[in-house]
Amino acid sequence: MPRLFVAASALLIAFAAVPGTSSCTDADDPPSKANVLIRNATLYDGTGAAGVKGDLHIRGDQIVSVGTIGKVDGAREIDATGLIVCPGFIDLHTHCDTGSPRLTAKAGRPNKNYVTQGVTTVVTGNCGSGPVDTAKFFAELENGGVGTNVIHQAPHNSIREAVMGNSNRAPTAEELGKMAGLVEKAMTDGAWGLASGLIYNPGTYARTDELIALAKAAGKHGGLYASHIRDESGGLLEAIDEAIRIGREGGCRVHISHIKASGKNAWGKSASAVGLIEAARKSGMAVTADQYPYIASSTSLRATLVPAKYREGTQKDFVARLDDATTGPQMAKDIGAALNGREGGGRIQIASYARKPAWQGKRITEIAEAEGKKPLDIVLEIERNGGASVVNFGMSEEDVRVYMKQTWVATASDGSTHLPGSTVPHPRSYGTFPRKIGRYAIEEKIVPIEHAIRSASGLPADILRLTDRGYLKPGYRADIMVFDPAAFRDTATFDKPHQYAAGVKWVFVNGQASVADGRFQDGILGGKVLRHPPTK
Repeated sequence: MPRLFVAASALLIAFAAVPGTSSCTDADDPPSKANVLIRNATLYDGTGAAGVKGDLHIRGDQIVSVGTIGKVDGAREIDATGLIVCPGFIDLHTHCDTGSPRLTAKAGRPNKNYVTQGVTTVVTGNCGSGPVDTAKFFAELENGGVGTNVIHQAPHNSIREAVMGNSNRAPTAEELGKMAGLVEKAMTDGAWGLASGLIYNPGTYARTDELIALAKAAGKHGGLYASHIRDESGGLLEAIDEAIRIGREGGCRVHISHIKASGKNAWGKSASAVGLIEAARKSGMAVTADQYPYIASSTSLRATLVPAKYREGTQKDFVARLDDATTGPQMAKDIGAALNGREGGGRIQIASYARKPAWQGKRITEIAEAEGKKPLDIVLEIERNGGASVVNFGMSEEDVRVYMKQTWVATASDGSTHLPGSTVPHPRSYGTFPRKIGRYAIEEKIVPIEHAIRSASGLPADILRLTDRGYLKPGYRADIMVFDPAAFRDTATFDKPHQYAAGVKWVFVNGQASVADGRFQDGILGGKVLRHPPTK
């Protein structure tokens, strides 16, 4: 183990920060008192360049110098021999604003399951869901503090629901104007773009022209259009085409959320999807994507199996359709067909179902056998009682690796803030980044380690157009990750997901040590709200 020149408890004195509000540049913030010199590390700067031996000096909330550094008066020194130092990771796709506990809740504010992966910035509003009032959300975070930096996007589904409810129709001109106004307000309040989730209600009912109109409201402020596209399975290529069209006509950069090829009928389509995006990029469009390094996805059981035409309205409306003498049997037939396409439920594992916690962590086929029922009966019972979240094993390892190798695919978790408990969520909320770097880069060498680190730091910073994070550069914010390459691995599994990553030695968020000498520091909330700079 590397020798530490200073005990963690002593270093914490140097890392105390003066609380304050923040912006993209945070130029007027009072600096933290950190004065730390990390020596003898292997430095990966986030550009994709190979690692080099060197030192890094943090003063306050900034990186002061990188390279060979002499004596620094008053600096606390850490010997990082054998360790890797890189920029803190930027997770482009999280649901930390909608999960439980949320970032705005006291228990969620430290965001421990992300910090302990080396994540220093999370992006919210994804898949079209999240706080509509960006200013209020930011104020709540700033008033209580937060463990990671937070970037927010205008959430299309939540905005549509606020204006139209869960309606399966096109908006009126007045309604479209109201939605555009909410997007515009979010952007002026500091949101970074528009995010959609086109398999979820009510966004699934939006036509392309609606999304183009709203993208224009974000695009004129320099915003990004990030999309959980309309189909990640058989219609994958058409859905990517739609996203590209929305960005092109809406004046936005395009970002494909958690890119995948889901379901056996889509396996092998990753190469065509890559070709489609490469063609758009060669034409001059800014098109990127993110990915979590697993063959399973996770969402609600309803979004997984129930066709959108049956999901309009309230839960009461949904149950009434099931009970209807005409609609009910057809609903059951259509849900059954979707279930059969997933090995009769053998690929679907219950993550969270409050009514029957004993079902959590079990496949639908396993539950059905134990209950003496058909898998479809189990699904209908769950949906009658409010639904469940699930883990769906629907991807191939080959497609995962094809996407992983692309220079424009960032690493992102699609997870949320979690505390250990009885639920059995997808392990990505605890293990995405160590899995990508530890397993795929270091162990299996599917991608070089410098590629894997760039996909988690410099690349997402470039996608967002951050100007002071994502790289090890003098003057950049001191969001820093220090890890042991021999030990940095995910320990969270599909059976036991509530397990923190191994091998993380230090994590600095704006110069404050949230992880010190391998130990998470309770009470350290070094994160800031990052507001999109206004257009000039």
